[in-house]
Amino acid sequence: MNRKQTLHRLLRLLAPAWPVLAASLVFAAAGVGLSLYSPVLIGRVIDCIVAPGRVDYAAVRPLLFQLALVAALTAAAQWLMALCNNRLTYRTVRQLRCTAFARIQQLPLSQIDRRSRGELLSRITSDVDQMADGLLLGFSQLFSGVATILGTLGFMLATNAAITAVVVLLTPLSFFVASFIARRTFAYFQQQAAARGRLTGLADELAGGEKEVQAFCGEARAAARFDEANAALRSAAQKATFYSSLTNPCTRFVNGLVYAGVGIVGAFVALNGALTVGELSRFLSYANQYTKPFNEISGVITELQNALASAGRVFELIELEAETPDGPVQLPAPDGHVELDDVSFSYLPERPLIRHFTLDVQPGRRVAIVGPTGCGKTTLINLLMRFYDPTDGEIRVDGHPLPSLTRRSLRAGYGMVLQDTWLRSGTIRDNIAYADPSATDEEIVAAAKAAHAHSFIRRLPNGYDTVIGEEGGSLSAGQKQLLCIARVMLRLPPMLILDEATSSIDTRTEAHIQDAFAGMMAGRTSFVVAHRLSTIQSADVILMMENGQVIEQGTHEQLLAKNGAYARLYRSQFAPAE
Repeated sequence: MNRKQTLHRLLRLLAPAWPVLAASLVFAAAGVGLSLYSPVLIGRVIDCIVAPGRVDYAAVRPLLFQLALVAALTAAAQWLMALCNNRLTYRTVRQLRCTAFARIQQLPLSQIDRRSRGELLSRITSDVDQMADGLLLGFSQLFSGVATILGTLGFMLATNAAITAVVVLLTPLSFFVASFIARRTFAYFQQQAAARGRLTGLADELAGGEKEVQAFCGEARAAARFDEANAALRSAAQKATFYSSLTNPCTRFVNGLVYAGVGIVGAFVALNGALTVGELSRFLSYANQYTKPFNEISGVITELQNALASAGRVFELIELEAETPDGPVQLPAPDGHVELDDVSFSYLPERPLIRHFTLDVQPGRRVAIVGPTGCGKTTLINLLMRFYDPTDGEIRVDGHPLPSLTRRSLRAGYGMVLQDTWLRSGTIRDNIAYADPSATDEEIVAAAKAAHAHSFIRRLPNGYDTVIGEEGGSLSAGQKQLLCIARVMLRLPPMLILDEATSSIDTRTEAHIQDAFAGMMAGRTSFVVAHRLSTIQSADVILMMENGQVIEQGTHEQLLAKNGAYARLYRSQFAPAE
């Protein structure tokens, strides 16, 4: 997204807040007008000083009172302008951040999977913060700066047109310098924002896997990767900062020329009697006020370049293609009849994974899926949950094609326990109740007992009110998996997906969990992915998969009798013991 597109999108985002924007402009104009009236009063005070020892105090006193009143009103106008700008900026930032987060939840998993979690996090946190800083500075100084330039020109024209012409003739030079540098800094700020996102993603990755880094003695490699990403950010930031920092001194040099030109020309005009000393003092004050906004605007331009580059990254996230729209059909209580009709799927077009897969699962049947790593077991689960859509073929639940169903109603019909556990920051009670926030304490405890998690929960410092951190904190892998199982048992949906659901649990507890699963799966359509064949021998049908295709299908006894791939897999696990 280029600068013009980003700016256009940003202005559209600000459009609903035009009353606050208009109020800010009014207060900016009022503050500038009052501040420009001060040199008039100061000039009149100077003209009241006739000679040493000869001061018209009677005329000076009311002028000083007016000057104090104008200063107070100027401060009030500037405070109100800042209040409006803060309100406008942070409302916009809140809306943008909420929109970006909502878009992440609407993205297909294919978009999420190809981006690091830290890089997405960087876009909705640091990039939005950078944009907020640029907008706040821009609104606060750009409005008042433009108003000051226009106001001082008006006052100077009213005082002396010839001296004003000197100012106007030198002004375009300042604009040229600022715009020349600004065009070149935007690309560097884009590089800086991208490098910041990569560094955030890498830091998140390394912090999340610190145990693995230390376990494999990878500290030096991790530090080298971080140093490389940090060096890239330093290089981009140095270039952006260096070129943007040229704006201020260059415009100050031009502004110095303007002030010197006004002083020299004004002095000759005053010697000819066309200006009083007070009026010359007023003109010099206006010249200084006229050039000051150019210095501020040059700083604003620098911040706006950074803000636009950051905003562009956020808008790119928001404009990523969302999931295909939901269908109109609600699936309140499915019977569990699942059909896969000639389904094919590939993550990459050139690497097909599942090819021409057909399966008819009757309600209440227990389907086990086994096979080597990478054969498509978890991919099949992703297709059933409609995290991905098949490239060919059709999946139906109770006769309804998945695209005709709302995703919410489809996924509400499934209960899922994965090998990779997910727990959020909060209490044990909150994590179990995530499946059903309206559940009572008795129901939560009953689900924990069914999952054989109650005993270890009671031993925690505060029992069910123990607060755990992100990803389960100090809980063991098995304990975290038990909590995920309890979460599903609390809800008891009509269909179940168990993807290596007991992989981190000890053998004794697993036997109890299998008994609980057997009772839970009774009458429910269940899909069980497992490597340990002891856990799926009682399944109604076992699918043996290789390279995305079902090569064998039947009960445990039938597949052993075939003496094929399943029998070889079974013997690899049990033959030595037998």
